[in-house]
Amino acid sequence: MSQRARISLQLAFTMAFLAPVALAQKPPAPPPPPSNPPPTSPGQPTNSGLPGSQPAGLDADFVMFLAGKVATDDGTQLPNNVMIERVCNARVRQQVYANPGGDFTMQLGSLIDSALDASADGNSQSAVPGKFAETGIPRQELEKCEVRASISGFQSRDVSLVALDASSKSVDIGIIVVHRSAKIQGATVNAAAYKAPKDAVSAYVKGLDAQRNGKFANARKYFEKAVEIYPAYVYAWFQLGTLLEKANDKDAARTAYTRATTVDARFLPPYLSLASMAFEAGNWMEVIHFTDSILALDPFKDLTGYTMELDPFSYAEAYFYNAAANYNVHNFADAERNALKAEHLFGRSPQLHFLLGQIFARKNDYANAILELQIYLELVPHAKDADWVGEQLAKLQTLNNAASTKQ
Repeated sequence: MSQRARISLQLAFTMAFLAPVALAQKPPAPPPPPSNPPPTSPGQPTNSGLPGSQPAGLDADFVMFLAGKVATDDGTQLPNNVMIERVCNARVRQQVYANPGGDFTMQLGSLIDSALDASADGNSQSAVPGKFAETGIPRQELEKCEVRASISGFQSRDVSLVALDASSKSVDIGIIVVHRSAKIQGATVNAAAYKAPKDAVSAYVKGLDAQRNGKFANARKYFEKAVEIYPAYVYAWFQLGTLLEKANDKDAARTAYTRATTVDARFLPPYLSLASMAFEAGNWMEVIHFTDSILALDPFKDLTGYTMELDPFSYAEAYFYNAAANYNVHNFADAERNALKAEHLFGRSPQLHFLLGQIFARKNDYANAILELQIYLELVPHAKDADWVGEQLAKLQTLNNAASTKQ
């Protein structure tokens, strides 16, 4: 399971720690995750859709996900800012970031796709989910598209989407090969990784291969060898932490992630992993500490409009963690502000709408609380707490009607 998929599951699971909304009746514990959570990508947060929403008989004519990998032609490590773009008729229609290993997934027909499309057309309207948000994009429309990698200092070999797998809604487009056209600049994030000795790089690459092949014990040995040879190998520390966490060796994983942050304070993925572990344990102040470290480096944190610029692991998850943690320590103003920022980036996420519903209900903003909880039920209509949420919606409707009458 990718780190992003793991984090998505934890977002749902850890919502059980959230304090109940202050309504007339004490609610039961918030819901566990849906039984079949939607897939997530390294550079794109969860955008849930309604189960079974595809029109009958049209599955074969639509593509919902494109997946692939970026690799350098000389086998060297990729930078930490690999942007993947889908270009149709010479216009950029969608962007996601690859994860540190080069893997990416692109959800088609999503809010992000619609926003870029509107921007490309010069349309000033706000981004809204596209008309194919629930089904993906018609296969024939992708015949005029190609996928490329956009990285400073590299040239990309574009991959045409003319010949897609005709039987699957999730298509693996293979490897996008990039060629280094410039030397690594000193300002490159985590440039120290490129100074690693050849033996350390070799061990790291072997660790990645072993990890991809499910040979986790071997991968761990290779990553340990890489950091032993070169203690400043931040990528190796992070990958080692990921393996240790999967093996449920939490203390060792935390140590590896912390070493990565010590080596390079601007390499942000380990901060998110540390925040995720603290979130799972309900250590809210630690969650706030680690996510504050991430958000302090978000160059778009002061923007109030919709922004497409995401970090490789996505700032949206950090905003969500921070908002939920602040809610639990009763910092409601910070919780609301960061939850709304996460909403700009997440799009439609059940856990986020549930949280916003609690925040708005607590401040007696009944209309917005109703809207958020209605969206939550729309996205996960069969959630285990659906009946309870329905009851709270009825109470909120009564309170909202009374407030409107008084006004």
